[in-house]
Amino acid sequence: MQTYERIADLRNALKTARVEGRSVGFVPTMGALHEGHLSLIRRARAENDLVVISIFVNPTQFNDIDDYEKYPRHVARDIEMAAGAGADVAFTPAMDEIYSEGFDTVVVVRGLSDILEGASRPGHFQGVATVVAKLFNIVQPDHAYFGEKDYQQLQVIRRMARDLDISTEIVSCPIVREPDGLAMSSRNVRLSPEQRKAATVLNRALGYTQEIADTGVHDAHILSGWLARTIEVEPLAKLDYAVIVDRETLLEADRIDNSPIALVAATFGDVRLIDNRIITPAPGLERRG
Repeated sequence: MQTYERIADLRNALKTARVEGRSVGFVPTMGALHEGHLSLIRRARAENDLVVISIFVNPTQFNDIDDYEKYPRHVARDIEMAAGAGADVAFTPAMDEIYSEGFDTVVVVRGLSDILEGASRPGHFQGVATVVAKLFNIVQPDHAYFGEKDYQQLQVIRRMARDLDISTEIVSCPIVREPDGLAMSSRNVRLSPEQRKAATVLNRALGYTQEIADTGVHDAHILSGWLARTIEVEPLAKLDYAVIVDRETLLEADRIDNSPIALVAATFGDVRLIDNRIITPAPGLERRG
């Protein structure tokens, strides 16, 4: 696998592929790769002639400097893992390569960026949208792959690409989970054994909410109440939000008739985790709310 640290070198390397008419798939990451990332790379490998990954811990999307400094960094290991999953090229820029002296431009996706994660982490999605826009401009991929665990981020990027006429196709990929149901995240390694066990409450609560919906309950507010209470009974979980929202607008849903998505966020110690699940109405059952 070829590795590049400078934008000019990466662009020159990709120029040949484009002249040859080869399709380019792109997986942007902040490193600390796990099976979730590798599933994106494998999907890109199956659908493109050339697969590019980026490894860049983006400081502008962190609200807490301590969280940024604690983010795991294992670049050599990440490159080896990415190559094993099928990546051809790794882009590993230094900070000043992405944010040069005097950098003063941001991308803001209004509305979608202001709620849920955006409300809890002001400026987070501005940082995400800005760095992803830059990476899209640098790589100019045909397809870019994002995991559905970060569902709000996925919707922000989709809206940005649509609004700015970015031709890259945004491809969403399913959540990859640990055997006990916990959604894979680079942050999981920071959980203590007790917190790690407690964190499985997120997926259990989402599954329990679907079970209630399966009995015929269609009222999204009733279901989100059950979702929140199920998480709150876990002593080590500090709930931020548990909501059921429209899958495109992320505004709270009143009913689940159109299969909205349940989004949850909670902190275990100093580790913030998110998860989600589409909630489907029970077919053929009388509605109970």
